[in-house]
Amino acid sequence: MSFLSTINIIGSGITAQHLRLDVISENVTNINTTRTEEGGPYRRKVVVFQSQDGVRRDNFRAALARAQFRQNGVVSNAGYDTTGGVRVVEIADDPSDFKLKYDPADPDANEEGYVELPNVDLVKEITDAMAASQAYSANVTAFNVLKGVISSGLEIGR
Repeated sequence: MSFLSTINIIGSGITAQHLRLDVISENVTNINTTRTEEGGPYRRKVVVFQSQDGVRRDNFRAALARAQFRQNGVVSNAGYDTTGGVRVVEIADDPSDFKLKYDPADPDANEEGYVELPNVDLVKEITDAMAASQAYSANVTAFNVLKGVISSGLEIGR
């Protein structure tokens, strides 16, 4: 795997976690929003990730050609699509039920006097934000390690 592919993989992780933190901050911002343009209270959003497979599955002929390159002392990653990582598939609405609060004086109350509140749980959002922050930090650390490896490799050539 080339270092450029590694940078792409790390970058995809940083970008995905950044978007996840943006969505979490939107959820926290709307924790008390009882009226939206779509009607009803704000519905919590979640980010759905999907892994990107970095190695293309080749046929026998391509695998044999790579093995022949290795026999001749040439190491090549030709025939491989080595860029993997993660991508955001969608930003989905959380289907869980809205919370109900009894407040007949609220203008958004229904006939029984209950107000539908967003399905956003602050503890869950803080926990998700901590996990996203740790994943973001881990990707930055991986990038810094790769930068050090590349720098050391360039020092060997001096």
